This record gives sequence, structure tokens and C-alpha cells, in this order.
Amino acid sequence: MKKIVFVIPDMPGGGTERVVALLANEYSGRGIPVAVLLFAGCERAYPLDSRIEVVSVGGPSGGSLSARLWRLRRMRQFYRENKNCQIWAFSAMGAVFSAVAAFGQKHFFLVSERNDPTRYDHRRIRDLCYRRAQVVVCQTADAAKSFPAGIRKKSVVISNPLEPQEEPYTGEREKRIVAVGRLSAQKNHKMLLRAFASFAKSRGDYILELYGQGELETELRAMAEELGMRRRVMFRGFSSHVLADIRTAAMYVLSSDYEGISNSMLEAMALGLPVIATDCPIGGSRMYIRDGVNGLLVPVGDEEALARAMERLADEPAFGESLGREAVKLRGELTTAKIADKFLALAASEWRQR
Repeated sequence: MKKIVFVIPDMPGGGTERVVALLANEYSGRGIPVAVLLFAGCERAYPLDSRIEVVSVGGPSGGSLSARLWRLRRMRQFYRENKNCQIWAFSAMGAVFSAVAAFGQKHFFLVSERNDPTRYDHRRIRDLCYRRAQVVVCQTADAAKSFPAGIRKKSVVISNPLEPQEEPYTGEREKRIVAVGRLSAQKNHKMLLRAFASFAKSRGDYILELYGQGELETELRAMAEELGMRRRVMFRGFSSHVLADIRTAAMYVLSSDYEGISNSMLEAMALGLPVIATDCPIGGSRMYIRDGVNGLLVPVGDEEALARAMERLADEPAFGESLGREAVKLRGELTTAKIADKFLALAASEWRQR
């Protein structure tokens, strides 16, 4: 089997990094040569099999042309030295840099689109580079439909792998509302804070815990203070054992304005947590949540609807438990082994056609 090279900016913690770690470890465990090429850092928040080659070709460019050219040079050298490798880019920028760095070389080139394609700022450049890929893997059908016809024809929908390390929890739930994700504008924690402040007026025994780091942390802390929620909103930072941290909570909330598929949402469902999620583009939440059956969907940006959903789960614990029992059924559908097989089948099919 040819070496698989996963291309991502860095591995400081996050959904994409978690997926790459799961797949890389799965393939390495099968005896397949694997490398992880980091082009904008050298962090490793998730454990990787010792047999996996980790290569950093540069740090954040800060917009520097010389830094980007140096990055391209080192990437091209790595691809040349591994002339039979497969390039699996798990980021739009990784696809762009790889398409340029490997120009003129013969590699199987796979792109995995990890977010809402309509939100990318440089779509013409991205699409030009995506056209060089043999396969573009999307997380949802809506994501695939958003691309031009030429890319759409080579698009395949594959979900994220789901490999929770904790067993579902069925005991009495603690009065904690949890959210897991980068503290960035996309995740719309500001709406969550406002909804929680409304919810908390009549429920003084609940707290909100935010797991994750990001550029908006200072602003969000100040907002919690302004809402009178300083003692009831806890900023927990990045946790390498977040599933153990959240499994006994009363509910999990995803408040994003847009997503691919939220890994943390799927993992919360697999734990049996009652889940509330915004029905955001590109349809990742609605792919897995049947509203009122295994979770609750609320409109994007609707803090009143979010507060009402939180109130319902707080006031109807039996209903929340029924959602959790249904959600747990996802555990067997999205195992890492099954998702890894689907990616490998794509690569094998494309090579046979050459």
C-alpha cells in the first residue's frame, strides 16, 4: 500500500485534527505507511501512533510571501522524496498548497472539504486547485451541491468517523450545559451566552461550561460578565479527555452559524447526551438529528428558540433521556474502521482507472 500523507495546517485540537488522528492511527494499525504533513505549525493535541511520520514544513506565514514560498519548497521536496505517496488534503489551504507544490508530479490527490464551502474567501483559487484532485470528499450532500459542476462530478459524501472513548451515561444528570468547540465567530457562542442568560433567570442551579480555546475568549468572558453570568459560565479550555468531562451533563449545545459535521456533536450523541443543535448550513446537524427523536434542532441565530429548547430539556428530563437513548444508536454506524474503508475504496478505485 502506498504511503498516505494527510495535509493539515496544524494539530492544536479541533474536529478536523481529531478526524485525521483517528484515520491516521487506524491506517497505521493496519500496517499502511502514514505521514501527517503540517504546513502552519507543529502542535500535536491528539496522540498519534509512533509509526506515523510527522513533518512540519513551516509555521504560520502571517501573510509573508517568503514564508509561503519556503513552505511550498519544502512541501514539493517532501512529495518528490515520496514520489509514490497519496496526498490527502484535509483543509482548503492544504489543497491549494499541495496542488502547487506537487505540480508536474504524479500523485493520487484527495481533498476532504471540512466546512461550508460557500464561506471560503478565495473560491476561484480553491476551485482551481480542487479540480486537480481525483476525488473531493464532502461531509454532506449540500456541501457537494455548492461546488461548480466540474468539482461536483468528482465529489463523494463520507461522514466523519465516530470513536467515543467513553461509554454512554444513564445515571442522574448534573445541572451543567456544555458546549465544545473553538471560541470563534463561526460557533456563535455569543448567542449561546444570551440564551443561557435568559434560561438561567428561572433556573439558578444550572451552569454553562465552554470547552475550547480561540480568539474570542477574552470577548466572551467580558460578555458573560456584562450578562451577570460570570460565576455561572465556566471557560474550561482545551481538554484531551473532554468526553469524560461532559458525559454526565444535562445537555450539549451546538450554536454554530455554519458547520460541516460537528464531531463534538456526534460524540455527545454517542454518549447519550441530550443534544440541541442549530440547523445550520451545510446540513450536518440535520443529517443526524431527527428533531424531537434523537435531538433537537433550532434555527440558526435564534436565541429565543435555543433558550426554549434548553428549558424543555431542563423541565422534561424523561424526554431528554429518550433523546439520548436514540442518539446512542449512532455508535455502530460511524466507526473509524468503516469510514477508513470508504476512503481507501476511493483511492483504490481511482488508481484502477488510471
